[in-house]
Amino acid sequence: MLILISNDDGIDSPGLHALRQIGMDLAGPDGEVWVSAPEQNHSGAGHSLSLNEPVRIRKVDDQAFAVRGTPTDSVIMGVHHVLKGRRPDLILSGINRGSNLAEDVTYSGTIAACLEGTLLGIRSIALSQAFGPESKPAPKWQTPLAHAPRIIRGLLELQWTPGMLYSINFPDLEPDEITGVEATVQGRRDMGLLSLDERRDTWGNPYFWLAYRRSRSEAPAGTDLNAIASGRISVTPLCMDLSHRPLLEATKAALAKQ
Repeated sequence: MLILISNDDGIDSPGLHALRQIGMDLAGPDGEVWVSAPEQNHSGAGHSLSLNEPVRIRKVDDQAFAVRGTPTDSVIMGVHHVLKGRRPDLILSGINRGSNLAEDVTYSGTIAACLEGTLLGIRSIALSQAFGPESKPAPKWQTPLAHAPRIIRGLLELQWTPGMLYSINFPDLEPDEITGVEATVQGRRDMGLLSLDERRDTWGNPYFWLAYRRSRSEAPAGTDLNAIASGRISVTPLCMDLSHRPLLEATKAALAKQ
């Protein structure tokens, strides 16, 4: 199996090194694992492209390259330049430092790398490791290392439909503390969680930090939020199609009256 790995936390992130180990486990002795990841941290970059500046690439080792660009740039460079026309069988993105749940998927560069892989017609899976106040300095990378290969092998046995990808989130627990694996839908947090922290620079000019206020509200059963809160690994199938189909016919009817 030929596997391409990327992320949004950057080429030197511990999560990327852990994912590389997972990729080698999946690829087997006859497979190959290549890395094409951003030179720097691009968390929250979403599915953005570098269109107004050149994309540069640096060789880190024989099968790893750092891209001066976004996660999306990194996947494009990995598929079209690093692998030079050799089509990967699988793209893995992460392991993100922190969960990608609910509305996170619209901001996440980790998810975006898989969106780009999906657009290229390559099966793509994003992996994210949750952390808490105590584990923030050192998230429990050993948990995805222990559980991810088995889960991914199971997903690869399924019949994937065009335009879909998977997002796997691991709770802030040790490997033997995991209570199960659950197929979930994307949840939704309470509104108003984004806050602005206004400060002043040395010249007295204002600047702002964007931050989240984490909610402890009860998430509905079956959602990614609920699974992680319950100590289960969340496996969420996502799709590129953002069309709201239930409203399509009503919209057609409304336009026909104009």
